Amino acid sequence: MLEMHKVIEPKILYFGTPVVLISTLNEDGSANVAPMSSAWWLNQSCMLGMSRKSKTVQNLIREKECVLNLPSPDLVGAVDKLALLTGVNPVPDTKMQLGYRYEPDKFGTAGLTPEPSDLVKAPRVAECPVQLEASLVKAHDFGQPSSLTAIEVTVTRVHVDENLLMAGEKNYVDPLKWNPLIMNFCEYFGLSGQLHPSRLAPVFGPVSRG
Repeated sequence: MLEMHKVIEPKILYFGTPVVLISTLNEDGSANVAPMSSAWWLNQSCMLGMSRKSKTVQNLIREKECVLNLPSPDLVGAVDKLALLTGVNPVPDTKMQLGYRYEPDKFGTAGLTPEPSDLVKAPRVAECPVQLEASLVKAHDFGQPSSLTAIEVTVTRVHVDENLLMAGEKNYVDPLKWNPLIMNFCEYFGLSGQLHPSRLAPVFGPVSRG
C-alpha cells in the first residue's frame, strides 16, 4: 500500500548532509573555526552554502583559503559547543536574538586542537579524521534579497586518518570505516551502516565488503 503524501511548508530543508568544521584566519592572524552543514562535493571542488554575515565567510573571501574539517560522531560534543558562537564582534542583532555570543577562542572553547596545514595558512582541526585544505574559486550570491552565498572552493590537499584507508590502498577511503557526523533537520546523526552493495562502487575504485 502506497503512503499518502501531504503538501507542507517546512522552515528549513536539511534532509541530511555532513557536518563541516571550517577553519579560517581572522584579520589579526588568529584562528577561527565554525560548524556548517550545507556542503557538497564534486570531483576536487566543494560548494559551501553560508551567509556573508558570518565571520567564516568574511575570512574566506579575504584570505581566499580555508580548511574543511570533517568530524566523526564522537566529536559531536565539541561541534555543539561551537553551534551558538560567532567570531563577529559586536554580535549582529539577528544572531543575538537567536542566542549567539562572541567568542574569540573557539578552538579552546570547543576543546579542539589547531595544527599547521601544508598549503594554506589556516590551521587544521587535529581531532577531525578528514581535513581538506582548500582555496577560494568564487562566491555566488543567491536567494536575493538575502545574505546567503554559495562559496565554491577547490580542494588542494587531503589529509585522512590512516586507519580509514582500505587495506593495501594508499588513496582510497574505506566507506565501512568512515562514519561522518550528519546534520539532519538541525539534529546530529551518524551512519546506520551499509544497507546494500552499490553497482557504482567498482566503477570508481576498490570496493570494501567488510
